[in-house]
Amino acid sequence: MPAFQARGARLEYVERGDGAPVVLVHGSASDHRTWQAQMGGLGPRYRTIAYSRRYHWPNERIDEHADYSMAEHVDDLHALLRSLNAAPFHLVGHSYGAFVSLLLAAREPALVRTLVLGEPPVVPLFVSNQPRVPEIVKLAVRNPRTAAAIVRFGATGVAPATAAARRGDMEAAMRTFGNAVLGREYYRRLSPSRLEQVRANTIKAEFLGSGFAPLDEDTVRAVRAPALLVNGDDSPPIFHRLTDKLAELLPRARRVGIPAASHIMHEDNPAAYNAAVASFLDEPAA
Repeated sequence: MPAFQARGARLEYVERGDGAPVVLVHGSASDHRTWQAQMGGLGPRYRTIAYSRRYHWPNERIDEHADYSMAEHVDDLHALLRSLNAAPFHLVGHSYGAFVSLLLAAREPALVRTLVLGEPPVVPLFVSNQPRVPEIVKLAVRNPRTAAAIVRFGATGVAPATAAARRGDMEAAMRTFGNAVLGREYYRRLSPSRLEQVRANTIKAEFLGSGFAPLDEDTVRAVRAPALLVNGDDSPPIFHRLTDKLAELLPRARRVGIPAASHIMHEDNPAAYNAAVASFLDEPAA
C-alpha cells in the first residue's frame, strides 16, 4: 500500500482513477476503509485518494503519553497535499475529518478547490472544549436549540464515553459514543466488519487529549472555496444545528440531506451521497 511521510509518521493511503484529485478525510472511529463505496463511486471520474489519519489503522498506534491533536492532523493533511503535487484539490471530509478539512482550507486556500463537509463537529464556534456553566447559559439565551443539543450530546455521549476511556473500558467508550453519534438504531445496525473498524480506531487519547482546535466565525467566513454541507437526514440534532451555523457563515455554501442515513451518511446511503458529491464536483464553477 502506498504511503506518505508526515512529521516522522508513515501514513498509508489508497488511490484509484484519473482526473481532478479528490482527497477523502475520514472521521473518528474510522480509517480509509470507510470510503470504500466512494473509491468505487468517484474513482472512475476522479483521481480519488483516501488515507488513514495519524494513529488510525493500519498506521502506527499512538504512544501512551502522546496528545491526539487536531492541529497535527491538519499538518498531516497539508503534508499529503504537498506530496501529491496536484493542487488545487477537492477535499471531502467526514466528521472530525471534515473539521480538519475546513481548517486546512482556511489555512491554505490555494490548495483547496472545493470542500465537501459531512457534519463537522464545529462545537468551538459556540463553546470551549470543556464549557463551563456561564458559557452554556449565554448560548442558551442566544440560541436555545443549539445549546440544548450540545448539552444533550455532552451529557449522553462525550462525558460518559470519556469517563469509560479514563478507566480503560474502551468497549464501553465505543458503545456509548457510537450510540450518541449515530443514534441507537443506526449503531445497532453496524455490520461486524464495521464494528471491527470502530474497535480498531477507538483511541483512548482522542477522548482524553486536547480536543478540537479553536475556531471562530471570522475564520469560517474567510473560506472562499465552494462548499457542500452534507447532513444525514436521521443524524442527531447537534449535527443539524452545527451545520446551520456553517451554512450561515460560509460564503459559498449549499446544503444537501441524505435520506435513510445518519452521521456516517456516506456508508448508510452511498448511492445518494455519491450522486450529491459528484454533482457538486462536476459543476464548472467549482
